[in-house]
Amino acid sequence: MGAVDSQFAEIIWENEPISSTELAKRSEAIFRWKKSTTYTVLKRLCEKGIFQNNKGTVTSLISKQEFYSVQSEKFVAETFDGSLPAFLNAFTARKHLTPEEVTYLRQMVAEYEEE
Repeated sequence: MGAVDSQFAEIIWENEPISSTELAKRSEAIFRWKKSTTYTVLKRLCEKGIFQNNKGTVTSLISKQEFYSVQSEKFVAETFDGSLPAFLNAFTARKHLTPEEVTYLRQMVAEYEEE
């Protein structure tokens, strides 16, 4: 999903359930889209199984967190052959982690090891 589609999805996640009419109004105000553009993008995201439009009421089929988890997994799989350490190495090569982030990552690993 591209940046604009992500912004569009955020509107739905933040306001669901939302009527397709209200979604079109918000999309016109934010993106300057015509109603037909809103419905085209919505239809595409519904076909991907992210949202549903049931009698003019739009709701999500997967949560925002679930969606971004899947997207992250795909990115690591496609770009780093599925290696999380390789991703973290590349990520931290240019962005230094704060002490709080390091602590949080250690906690995540510790909790994973306990499972």
